[in-house]
Amino acid sequence: MPADLWLQLFGRAEREIGVLVHAGVFLAENPRWPQLLRLKAAGGVRARILLGDPESPEIRRRGEEEIGEGVAYKVREVMKLYRPLCSVPGIEFRLHRSTLHNSLYRSDDEWLVNTQVYGVSAPLTPVLHLRKVAGAELVSTYQQSFEKVWSEAVPIEGGA
Repeated sequence: MPADLWLQLFGRAEREIGVLVHAGVFLAENPRWPQLLRLKAAGGVRARILLGDPESPEIRRRGEEEIGEGVAYKVREVMKLYRPLCSVPGIEFRLHRSTLHNSLYRSDDEWLVNTQVYGVSAPLTPVLHLRKVAGAELVSTYQQSFEKVWSEAVPIEGGA
């Protein structure tokens, strides 16, 4: 996936940005991402970021499945990168303990779905680009999934 596609997607958001990942290192490390989040939040766009709870057995297991990569370590490092954004109105962070089958990236009614493949790190797996279409349910299914994880996740104590 071209790196700019992610920022282009979020740059089009007028109402909602949503990210559901274990760590999402590539996004958190992009120096333009925090600027974009601040700009969008200042314009009234709600941004919700869900990260995997680094203390959870789900994150530990995913790390084992990725051939020993330290997913919990990655989450902790991403949390440090997000710390300056925790006090920005309109940007919310939560930790989830879900078994993540796909990483989800939402910009209004447009989604990038990073599929998970057992034993393969997320950056090496396929990404689907979806748009909400009248009469179709696929985007609604992913939106319901995101909302369910969000409702069960806990706000990050004291910021990221």
